[in-house]
Amino acid sequence: MSALSLPGYLPSPTINAIKIGPLSIHFYALCILAGIAVAIWLTNRRWISRGGRSGEVLDIALWAVPFGIVGGRIYHVITDPELYFAPGKNPWNAFAIWDGGLGIWGAVALGGLGAWFGCRWKKASLPAFADALAPGLLFAQALGRLGNWFNNELYGDPTTLPWGLEIHEMDSATGQAAIGPDGQPIVIGYFQPTFLYEAVWTVLGAIAILVLARRLRLARGVEFSLYVMIYTAGRFVIELMRSDYANLILGLRVNTWVAGLVFLGGAVSLALILMRARHQPARPEAEGAGTGPELGAGEKEPGPAETEPGPEADQTV
Repeated sequence: MSALSLPGYLPSPTINAIKIGPLSIHFYALCILAGIAVAIWLTNRRWISRGGRSGEVLDIALWAVPFGIVGGRIYHVITDPELYFAPGKNPWNAFAIWDGGLGIWGAVALGGLGAWFGCRWKKASLPAFADALAPGLLFAQALGRLGNWFNNELYGDPTTLPWGLEIHEMDSATGQAAIGPDGQPIVIGYFQPTFLYEAVWTVLGAIAILVLARRLRLARGVEFSLYVMIYTAGRFVIELMRSDYANLILGLRVNTWVAGLVFLGGAVSLALILMRARHQPARPEAEGAGTGPELGAGEKEPGPAETEPGPEADQTV
């Protein structure tokens, strides 16, 4: 295809599900599952490289993932109840997670509770597990945003930029774009691709954490605190760009407020960890619990499978 024939926008899919007999397979759900698989794979690699046992991450994920999905859906339904319980709406659609609508705040909160149960079961350290998980969680969120692309959702203001996102009017009953009188999919307009901005931001954030963990011996808790701050900083800015429907508080979207508050929480957590680490005497390199080289290259961190992280978890930067 020549450069002259390239479209001056980013196209969106005109189908968000495929039917196999009575079964509908939604691409949003497949993207979520792909993200979960990548997060488990990467976390397992990092966990083992730090001295954890093979299979522990999957065992903990069996608790964390269902809790996270339920928590994400509960948050979405609570913050947008009129989508399901207003007159003329079908309350049973509150369970239709394949149509989109998982709030990351609820997913991390309840998923963290599930991870706590899993870590208790495996006698593993939850803070160590959270650090190992941090970059994988960002990669998972990036893949999940591709599901929003299939659903033609999460977009910003109208734009004429060459990367403007084409948005179709989607028919939830068929899983396809509605067809106009001319026989073509109905195009609502062209908008800022905020789903793509967030996906790119989370990938860059994950890479940044991996690089820092390779080059520095980080105190326990630093990686997850960085995850919180990186994600919420990007989400705060992107929420300001979005123009799709959302409930407002004092003129700002609910998720804008939540992102700002959680960012502050992550910043306070990081500051406390670094202050505590600065006052802890350094241990010999071989006994340290900094993250060390990633993916099994070089020394391993001892003891992430211990229930109590011990004093070694608080050293270095």
